[in-house]
Amino acid sequence: MIASVGIPALGQDRPESLLPPGFDDPVPAPAPTPRATTAPRPSQPGTPAAPAPVSGAPVAGATPLPGGTPTPVPSAIDRDGDGQTDYAVIARYELPDFAKRSLAQVGPSSPASDGLAADAFGTADGKFLQILMRRTNAPVASRWLSIALRRALLSRVNTPAGVHGADFAAERAWLLIRMGEADAARAMVQSVDIENYSPKLFQVGMQAMLAAADPGGMCAMVHPALRASPDRNWRLAEAICAGLAGDPAKAGPLIDAARRRMGDEIDLLLAEKVVGMGVAGRRAVTIEWDAVDRLSAWRWGLAMASATEIPAALYDSAGPQVRYWRATSPAGGLRERAELAEAAAGQGVFSSQALTDLYGEIEEQEDAATAEVAVARDLRTAFIAATPAERVTQMRGLWDEAQGARAKYSRLILTARAAARLEPSEALREDSDRLIASMLSAGLDRAAMRWRSLAPRGSDGWGMLLLADPSRAQVAASEVEAYKGDAANRAMLVAAMAGMGRLPGGEGERLMRGAGVEFEAANAWTRAIALAAEQRQPGTVVLLAAVGMQTRVWEGVSPATLYHITRALTRVGLDGYARMIAVEAITRL
Repeated sequence: MIASVGIPALGQDRPESLLPPGFDDPVPAPAPTPRATTAPRPSQPGTPAAPAPVSGAPVAGATPLPGGTPTPVPSAIDRDGDGQTDYAVIARYELPDFAKRSLAQVGPSSPASDGLAADAFGTADGKFLQILMRRTNAPVASRWLSIALRRALLSRVNTPAGVHGADFAAERAWLLIRMGEADAARAMVQSVDIENYSPKLFQVGMQAMLAAADPGGMCAMVHPALRASPDRNWRLAEAICAGLAGDPAKAGPLIDAARRRMGDEIDLLLAEKVVGMGVAGRRAVTIEWDAVDRLSAWRWGLAMASATEIPAALYDSAGPQVRYWRATSPAGGLRERAELAEAAAGQGVFSSQALTDLYGEIEEQEDAATAEVAVARDLRTAFIAATPAERVTQMRGLWDEAQGARAKYSRLILTARAAARLEPSEALREDSDRLIASMLSAGLDRAAMRWRSLAPRGSDGWGMLLLADPSRAQVAASEVEAYKGDAANRAMLVAAMAGMGRLPGGEGERLMRGAGVEFEAANAWTRAIALAAEQRQPGTVVLLAAVGMQTRVWEGVSPATLYHITRALTRVGLDGYARMIAVEAITRL
């Protein structure tokens, strides 16, 4: 079993909170009122009781507070005949026992829907995994590692020993949020039945809904969350949900009570604006950003949901993940999303197909004079021009107009499917490097392999095809030595080929020593990822790979790190990701 080994301080111990001020402040507990209670429901077999919340993720207090809607006559859902609704009883009516989900296995994606196997984390200690997730400083350098990490986090896996199932879901959702994966985080939160939520999952659940610009997603959580943590944010959420439900008689007093406590704070005004969007809403609110110096998830989510424009300067006060939230949010305008969507594609949050579809919508709906429509038209020409030369000319224009390494890589992703439609020909040999890089940026390895005979020996395209070969065949050391890239790329190619076991005998070690790859240096991280691979724990391997790649630029990834990551991924059956990560290194350096 992987124990809690020490991991180098590569990331943050406590990610900077994106929550509004006061979100994590403890709430004084009122004196409890004696009352009859129902017997506690037995915990799920094999699932330990929820531990005290730990630092590093949003955590709320645990003050029980009865909440609900007055009912004129005691009924089956009126717990004590005092007019207070028992939402636990309602849950039993809404969700029969046979439909309830166990905390012993949590996650929205099964192996049939691209999830990893249920035992993907094996016997790894739950607290160890939580620490890894909490300390991972996302986003990471690699697009393809981000894609693998999203898959691992969303998988329906067995809850590890030593951690409560709801808390384990919360940690996974919290990391997805920081990666920019708002929709995935929301799916993760919603894969747990609300009656099983822990205080930590309530807090992360609120942030997931805000990151997805979906305040309505908080409504199912409001009343049980108020019992667990009656802080101001859930009170505001209660008002928002009443407004969205078309109940201004309830929403109005809640907003007015909040104003007496908070004044005209921006967080309250945004909540009030969302309340006014509901049926029979009567509140007109003007939002002024002049005094606001920080963009939180609360502010972003409610502003997007209420179609309130956020000053561009405020995005600089938040991490890049907020831009990825905006790229995937349907609440944003198409043109405004275009540049952000390209950046999100470079991080793995947007797929090549989704990016192509977005530009298709822009071409259909936007003013023909805009720069975004010009890009969309060039992309269309790259797909349908009469000759291959004309198509590549349009692709070349899209590649060359991009400014900066990140933007150039995003444009390769944008044109990947157009490149895959081309038939290899001698006339296109000059552009083969970038055409191959474009196809492989979207994982189109079989289409790219058709260009093997055209890629000049020793070129970047030739090296990428060596790495991407889906046959996984071993190659002679002389083939690797023929690669003519610069020293950094040569070291990366050698390290990845050795890591994936593609070189015979001791040739991999010989070539790595010659390239200066310090593959023999050992530390807590190298030992942990090797042990996870040995014990066939793909989920743990992916998580540790992300820990080892906590940098936003590929220049911060050493060849030795790439060697250990590709080696571990290959050993646990994730060699497809190993191949694409290796190609990405050559493409982006």
